[in-house]
This record gives sequence, structure tokens and C-alpha cells, in this order.
Amino acid sequence: METTDQKKFEYEVVGLVEDEHQHGFAVAYSEQNDEFIVTDENGKLLENDELAQEILDDFFMLAEESEETS
Repeated sequence: METTDQKKFEYEVVGLVEDEHQHGFAVAYSEQNDEFIVTDENGKLLENDELAQEILDDFFMLAEESEETS
């Protein structure tokens, strides 16, 4: 990902999440920034912060459930 001031950051996709309408989203993490981002199924960064937070919450909940069953 490149910012408007030409800084480049690498993100690794760490999970895929679908909403109730079967729309796909990718959750990506940057070690460099220690942050998660959410993109749509075409790789475009979500601009709707509320939706992005909802997707992240779902992702973290699924990850936690997965750890509990391991």
C-alpha cells in the first residue's frame, strides 16, 4: 500500500471474512505499522470505518473461537 506522501507499507492478508450478504472482505496486517486494515474483495481499502470495524470484530471473534477449539 502506498500513501499519498509516497510512503509504502506492506500488509499480509491474515483472514477472509464474509458478511451476511455473502460479500467477501480481506483482513490484512502490517508488522511495520502494527495495524490491521480491511479491503473489499477487489483489494480496495474500505472507506466506511464502521463497516471496517464490524469486519475486524468478526475476524477477531472467529480467531478467538478457532483458538479455543484447537
